[in-house]
Amino acid sequence: MYLKLNNKTAIIAIISFYSFISLGQNKLLTIQEAVLKGRTALAPKRLQGLSFIKNSNQFSYLDNNSIKVGDNKTGKTKTLLSLKELNAQLKIVSKDTLSAFTAISWKNNNQFYFSNKKGELFYTVDKKTISESDRKTEPSELESYEKESITGAYTYCKDYNLFVSKNGKESQVTTDGSVNIVYTGKNVHQNEFGITKGTFWSPKGNYLAFYRMDQTDVTDYPIIDWTTHPAKNKNIKYPMAGNQSHYVTLGIYNVNTNSTVYIKTGNEKEQYLTNVSWSPDEKHIYIAILNRAQNHMMLNEYDVVTGNFVHTLFEEKNEKYVEPLHPMLFLKNNANQFIWQSRKDGYTHFYLYQINGALVKQLTKGKWEVKQENGFDEKGDRLFFHANEQSPINQDFYSVNIKTAEIKRITYGDGFHTCSLDEKGNYFIDNFTNVNTPREYNIIHTATKKAKNIFKAENPVKDYKLGTWNLFTIKNNEGTDLYARMVKPVDFDSTKKYPVIVYLYNGPHSQLVTNTWMAGGELWYQYMAQKGFIVFTLDGRGTDNRGADFSQATHRQLGTKEMEDQIKGVDYLKSLSFVDANRIGVHGWSFGGFMTTSLMTRTPGVFKVGVAGGPVIDWSYYEIMYTERYMDSPQENKDGYEKNNVLNYVDKLKGKLLMIHGAQDPVVVLQHSVLYQKKAVDKGIQLDYYLYPGHEHNVLGKDRAHLMEKITNYFIDNL
Repeated sequence: MYLKLNNKTAIIAIISFYSFISLGQNKLLTIQEAVLKGRTALAPKRLQGLSFIKNSNQFSYLDNNSIKVGDNKTGKTKTLLSLKELNAQLKIVSKDTLSAFTAISWKNNNQFYFSNKKGELFYTVDKKTISESDRKTEPSELESYEKESITGAYTYCKDYNLFVSKNGKESQVTTDGSVNIVYTGKNVHQNEFGITKGTFWSPKGNYLAFYRMDQTDVTDYPIIDWTTHPAKNKNIKYPMAGNQSHYVTLGIYNVNTNSTVYIKTGNEKEQYLTNVSWSPDEKHIYIAILNRAQNHMMLNEYDVVTGNFVHTLFEEKNEKYVEPLHPMLFLKNNANQFIWQSRKDGYTHFYLYQINGALVKQLTKGKWEVKQENGFDEKGDRLFFHANEQSPINQDFYSVNIKTAEIKRITYGDGFHTCSLDEKGNYFIDNFTNVNTPREYNIIHTATKKAKNIFKAENPVKDYKLGTWNLFTIKNNEGTDLYARMVKPVDFDSTKKYPVIVYLYNGPHSQLVTNTWMAGGELWYQYMAQKGFIVFTLDGRGTDNRGADFSQATHRQLGTKEMEDQIKGVDYLKSLSFVDANRIGVHGWSFGGFMTTSLMTRTPGVFKVGVAGGPVIDWSYYEIMYTERYMDSPQENKDGYEKNNVLNYVDKLKGKLLMIHGAQDPVVVLQHSVLYQKKAVDKGIQLDYYLYPGHEHNVLGKDRAHLMEKITNYFIDNL
């Protein structure tokens, strides 16, 4: 759907009246279907493995047990290879056959990698031959593994230490690894800075930067395995707010000399090293150094050979917090300039800098957010990116000219566009959805914007009897628009009164309400609509993609502003003639569990029923980096921790509250809900509690149906 709209007002107006009406459907969802098939068989179909083929003007994907190849210009596709044909070739070379295609990755336009049960193999299209992979695959006994560098070297971890394999020769990078000295190849800062790994190859593959995490001073925390006889304890390292944290350093391993130096980032242990970037010539490495208070960031340059500090390019300070999430992006055609993403003007935007740290110009600006950079065109003149300039609940694809800072919107069609760019920047694949569109894929030319549709997903629940859903806004006490979603019951009758379930999260870096299929809702909401419930969701202050003021409004008082906005949502619900104001429930998990418990006890009587999953109860028991960013430390913000500690409101509980926790939760540890149970007993307060042994921070797999059935029944029985 490509409809060019004139302005944001038109978009918001359309969204406000969007609704989906289900006609001619008879089937009813079962709890198994709603929960276990909501993201698979009953979700809008995806083209598996859809990507561009290297060194070509083609794309490919897997469909109907075959590899499809399409032309970028025309969008026309053909079958390249069927599973039957591939299995015939596998039998010829005495390899295990496949029951279905797994993921493939193209080395060039004539060769791709794929895997069977025994490991990775290599297929040559024109010769129709299969050979052993020329790159290392992940042995099952290794803790972690990272893909090849440009020189064909690989990293992996074994027995707590880091190894590199190059041309079949293994080199041990570290020797002091242990439970306390960790080289996992994974992120060391709880995945809070946009980093998902712990090793960083240099551009030419001559060096490997890696994290060394010393967690000797971090408190051991018990996680009990209840499935053994007797039960066994496994300690994890869990740094709680206000306590001692881990000490991270960055090593540089020279692949050619097998030598290592450590970057001299100073003697300060209480700091975070993030956004690691290499200079294109491999002579320098850059690290964003963030103090423990997370309100002062320095982008520092270091010499790769000596590890010595060179200079600070620039600093960023904020009275609340600075949150660097993206490494430097060097220009494709100018190694002396780079792009930095920052929220320093209140919204996330691109800034162009000289390598000496001098600001050249701000490339994007406005009261909207750059969400992700997606690469340059072939010459490096334009940078492509996703942003929500049209609306906070939309996402489009844009380009910005590095020289002129001219911004062009490339996608059209009111909704959510998730795009991937080809290597030359000539075409991109647009995965498009909106509140009424399940999914469609288009190949679009970046210059002409001409689009060729390659796939439209059917409505996966067209045979089911569904409720209606819509997006709209309400204003909070400050007059700020808050985006909301409502799912109305099946066979809705405006003359009747219905119970409501408020499903919420409302924590940092979240956005539940989006202009996507079903308004971003889960299929379980439709199951509840069958049962006669309205399901309502609102993204209040503290959530993402609305600028710094909106997301930082909750600083030092997690829970308070969020409750104000959620109560404003309840006020709106009570104003509706078809809502039963005496039958409103609330449910959420993790931060949403914290919000559920807070609302049930800090605004007693508003909600009749609550279900709190994996809830934070006392922020001083939560992980150090996240908590101290948004709350400061307990020592610095005693009032904030005390005011938002849900233990202090247990005796205020009115209505029915079910609390659920995964018994092996390493994120929001079990102690949170156990302390709440103890306080309830002390105060003579009755509530319900359920534990899921064998599960961590959420209940996944087949047991999730059990979880959601329990939650469903709790609302049916009590609401």
